[in-house]
Amino acid sequence: MNASDAARVQNYLRQRFGNKRLSIARRENKEDSADLMLEDEFIGVVFADDEDGELCYHVQISILDEDLEDS
Repeated sequence: MNASDAARVQNYLRQRFGNKRLSIARRENKEDSADLMLEDEFIGVVFADDEDGELCYHVQISILDEDLEDS
């Protein structure tokens, strides 16, 4: 994901979730995805999808069972 797209997605997610601690970290050697971070913690991946000429983004967040025990 290029820097411009990463910044646009980051701004959207921050506004949508009301959380300025969310950030997008570009991944080395990956042009179609970036890491979704909450401060310094990895929480998921954002994938760019350019199917049929329409660009969209998919967010995948993994929740570990052990993390649920803390809630």
